[in-house]
Amino acid sequence: MAKEMIVGLLLAAGRSRRFGPQDKLRAPFRGRPLVTHAAAALRASGPDRLLAVCADPAVAAVLDGFEIVPTDPEGGQSASLRAGARRARALGAAKLLVVLGDMPRVRPELLREVVAACDAAHPAAAHDGTRIMPPACFPAALLPDLEALEGDRGAAALLRGGAPGAVRLCPAAPGLLIDIDTPEALRAAEADAPHR
Repeated sequence: MAKEMIVGLLLAAGRSRRFGPQDKLRAPFRGRPLVTHAAAALRASGPDRLLAVCADPAVAAVLDGFEIVPTDPEGGQSASLRAGARRARALGAAKLLVVLGDMPRVRPELLREVVAACDAAHPAAAHDGTRIMPPACFPAALLPDLEALEGDRGAAALLRGGAPGAVRLCPAAPGLLIDIDTPEALRAAEADAPHR
């Protein structure tokens, strides 16, 4: 029996409006660009193919091993998800693992857990005890739904709008799920000890 293809998708096309003039994904964090931390975790989690949705060539340049999928940076997270889901479906993905480029503490172990929890009928996502949030994994049957998303809420409606139990939840320490939106958040994360 053929192995199911797992495609990892890094969303790295945000406009960083709250961060200021600098692209937050290129901001230094622990000695290297912020985006490379989530990229390294995604790479280490072992997907069969790696995609990154990018609008900034300078971000794309630091994502070794990723196929770059272009998108409209003004289109928000939904545009990025649409582009990534379309490419994943063209590749024949059985599962699409979605990781945000501004989550520097996400760990490969959590990503593998999210993939394992996803099945042909149910997506899976991280849960910090309060919120369902990325990383998230979607089965092939839901890729057309990702391709139909609109607005800047990304896949939140798919993950939060279903019946109880429709999404498989993977508990994670809140510190692992921080995302960086402002220079203050970056400095705070830099100063804080890593969460394992």
